[in-house]
Amino acid sequence: MEALGNVGLEMLLRGGSALSRSPLTWLNDLRAQGLERANALAVPTTRDEDWRFTDLTPLYKTRFQPALRPVDVEASALDGSFIPEAASRLVFVDGAYSPAHSSTPAEDGVTVTSLGSALREQDQRIRSQIGRLADFHGDPFAAANTAWLRDGALVAIERNRAANRPVHLLFVSASPDTVVNPRVLVVAEAGARCTVIEDFISLHVEAGLTNGVTEIAVGDDAQVRHIRQQRESASAFHIATSAVRVGRNGQYHGITLTLGARISRYNLNVTQAGEGMECRVDGLALISGRQLADTHSFLDHALAHGRSRQTHKCIVGGAAHAVFNGKIVVRPGAQLTDAAQQSRNLLLSERAHVDTKPQLEIFADDVKCAHGATVGQLDAEEMFYLRSRGLSDTAARNLLTFAFGAEIIQRIEVASLAARLQDAVLRATQH
Repeated sequence: MEALGNVGLEMLLRGGSALSRSPLTWLNDLRAQGLERANALAVPTTRDEDWRFTDLTPLYKTRFQPALRPVDVEASALDGSFIPEAASRLVFVDGAYSPAHSSTPAEDGVTVTSLGSALREQDQRIRSQIGRLADFHGDPFAAANTAWLRDGALVAIERNRAANRPVHLLFVSASPDTVVNPRVLVVAEAGARCTVIEDFISLHVEAGLTNGVTEIAVGDDAQVRHIRQQRESASAFHIATSAVRVGRNGQYHGITLTLGARISRYNLNVTQAGEGMECRVDGLALISGRQLADTHSFLDHALAHGRSRQTHKCIVGGAAHAVFNGKIVVRPGAQLTDAAQQSRNLLLSERAHVDTKPQLEIFADDVKCAHGATVGQLDAEEMFYLRSRGLSDTAARNLLTFAFGAEIIQRIEVASLAARLQDAVLRATQH
């Protein structure tokens, strides 16, 4: 297999020489390590086990340009994308921080700012976390993101403090045929609490490439709710990794919503770093046409008394293809682990397709673990029952499809976001 720069992903690194060197030696070193690994690693193909259902050939054949200059976007173009419940909002247009569209009111013990600004003011806090949670040494996409590290979002909550309202991070693709490398760092110190919403949108219908990395450090007794919504153009490509480390008695709840992109791949890695960790991971993929949505998760129970719950659902219409691979590992010594994983999939057409693979690897003997998967279509008897009660075929399909997705939607504690998703589920049955 060839190296990254020789098989069509050179656009991830093209233009990197235009990045000015940082006065921070450690940041220059980190970028250099990312560049070295990106050039050394092979890009994935369907011959790789973790990618055998996801063919990235269309991505490799598409040429992209890096976003090197800020793009002006009218405020009216973004109005419908804002989340009213959010207290703070950071907006990035083609990867560049946009102060004009952002709002960061002061909140005691809460820092919400661009990484570019924070690197000048909070060098030590960032240096101790960034590049340490998301391993880029074996991942060419994460390595390229690290090589391009120049800006992004920082959300930091001090010890025993709370962000009382959600923080909204809005990443906007404004220019077609552009590659961006968004970076997010969330640090919740001991006893801290916050809700962070990552949101990815397009202002065009053309192709673009988002290659993102998010790192989340959940301290001892801290609580982080992380909602990630991807609703980019149906011609876009979206590759992203989130790496989460949860301390003693810490709690992490992640909800992933996949609606957009021609091809999307999301890797979620959660590592237990202290006893008593609690983790809930929910996901809903809602795709149609010829979209492909691939979700891989890895929940690593490394210590005792850990608890995790995962529910991933896919609603697949048209000739779309959904992939789910969820792996739970219980390490030696991680006694009294309680883990459960469910993959549920609904096919709305005869051409829709799902590949699902829940996995358990258990190396401790005093644990409670379970997993399961189902793939099916709308129940004919339920459809008949609803139609016999006077509902039209469309209304019956809408109701049953909505009921399937409701389990995930009701866990979204941001009302406007939940309402938008409800509308999206109802529209899905009409394609």
